[in-house]
Amino acid sequence: MARAILSARDASDHVGGAMFKQICFFRKRPDMTLEEFKEYYENQHSQLGKRIGKSAIPNAVRYVRRYLTPLMNPVTGEIHDPGYDCVMEIWWNSREDFENSQRIIRDPARLPHTLEDEKKLFASHANPVCSVEEYDSPVGPDGTISDWVPMPRK
Repeated sequence: MARAILSARDASDHVGGAMFKQICFFRKRPDMTLEEFKEYYENQHSQLGKRIGKSAIPNAVRYVRRYLTPLMNPVTGEIHDPGYDCVMEIWWNSREDFENSQRIIRDPARLPHTLEDEKKLFASHANPVCSVEEYDSPVGPDGTISDWVPMPRK
């Protein structure tokens, strides 16, 4: 599916308020190919809430996984490992919605299911979790900031 990115700033304009964005960095298990990792994440791990019966990200506005493929640095000619295989992003309408999600994930009744599933996917549980503050810079021939919107499926 082709999809353009809706920035948190643009999304907040769309829903009429400030948004909160979380980013997590994940390393796949070393015995998995990137294709196996993507397959499991997309068809199993990202659906964990449905299997458990309660979403860990209620009120989320968007949930995105960005799989990384290292490319050659055009200056040095070298290919550098970025340290992670996937960058996961989730947007909420408020910090309160984010904090509620974190309480659900930490729930002692849910945590064993999450930990067990993540053992099948991630190299470790030492995955950085960050909040994000975004700034856009003008780009392109006319120096404008593009508004990104979802593209229709083909």
